[in-house]
Amino acid sequence: MANPQLLRDRYVNDAIETASPARLLTMLLDRLCLDLEIAERALDDHDLATASRRLVHAQDIVIELQSSLDTSAWAGAPQLAQLYAFVFRRTIDANVAKDPAIVAECRRIMEPLRDTWHTAARLHQADQPLSTSA
Repeated sequence: MANPQLLRDRYVNDAIETASPARLLTMLLDRLCLDLEIAERALDDHDLATASRRLVHAQDIVIELQSSLDTSAWAGAPQLAQLYAFVFRRTIDANVAKDPAIVAECRRIMEPLRDTWHTAARLHQADQPLSTSA
């Protein structure tokens, strides 16, 4: 019998490898918001190890978002890059200060952005013609 963790890891890996760019972006933003939510709750519960782990993972995601952003692709991209840099700095501040209010601030910034990208991805997908099999 296969190891359930190995099966889950393979499923996640396959999902990532076959996802469209829009889906990858929304997956990253979903995970970022989840990490922030869990980190905030962990700080409220004084679970510093979990909070730190989740904040560091959130920082990794923000770095990935920043590095994949083409600031020459559209007029708003430089401002989005600045937003990512701000959230990155604030997650560091939250981790150092052990302050759930700073994490909440990051969530208030990132959750509407995540929701907007989900809407954009759905609208983009709706505009794509249906493929037909021959």
